[in-house]
Amino acid sequence: MTECSGQFEQCQNHFEAIHRKLDRLDEAVRGNGTPGINVRLDRLEQDAKRQGRLTWLILGAVITALASGVVAWIAG
Repeated sequence: MTECSGQFEQCQNHFEAIHRKLDRLDEAVRGNGTPGINVRLDRLEQDAKRQGRLTWLILGAVITALASGVVAWIAG
């Protein structure tokens, strides 16, 4: 019976350690009053989308300006 009791204590200690680790992981992912990994990743993805749109906008403006310059040079 003592062997079973010893195993129970050992398992209980392991479960408590695992529970603490899971709580830390949950806090890191969801945040606890601070932005968690989910929020931070979402912000990074939104910034990447904005940067992509801005790049295309600038590229379009440069191409338009170059095309206008070429047309003015040819017509001029």
